[in-house]
Amino acid sequence: MLLELDLDAPQDFDFIIGEWNVRHSRLKEILSDSDEWYEFTGESATVKTLGGFGNIEDNHLHFPEASIRAKAIRSYNAQTREWSIWWLDGRNPASMDTPVVGTFNEKVGQFFANDTFNDQPIKVRFIWNATNPEIPTWEQAFSKDDGKTWETNWKMMFTRK
Repeated sequence: MLLELDLDAPQDFDFIIGEWNVRHSRLKEILSDSDEWYEFTGESATVKTLGGFGNIEDNHLHFPEASIRAKAIRSYNAQTREWSIWWLDGRNPASMDTPVVGTFNEKVGQFFANDTFNDQPIKVRFIWNATNPEIPTWEQAFSKDDGKTWETNWKMMFTRK
């Protein structure tokens, strides 16, 4: 039985609810001044949870070397009006990534976290762009200079199944 959604639940991520084909582009070498990308496909399906104050995205990513499963788990804090996004990767099922936290403004969401990459402190940025809800996009970028410059290292383009 599905639970009813709260009437005051946020609608920021409503554009991604449903089933999608995903086109991925990823840098071959991250934070090494590389501009060589590789591409692969995937699928995702997202459902609302927490009465609409959250959602769960199930992913199947077809990397060139292997297909993997992963989940994005998102929750909304009504007091701060911010979303938190966690990533759970099937290759490391015992831990979730540091959550990125942020908000939407005019259908573009920006989310940030402090993390590490190869034992280096970095800032992480996700940008969700739903200005075209039929083909939303997501990108991830890292900064090793406290957000002065960013290197986008992963892009995703979604099309409805």
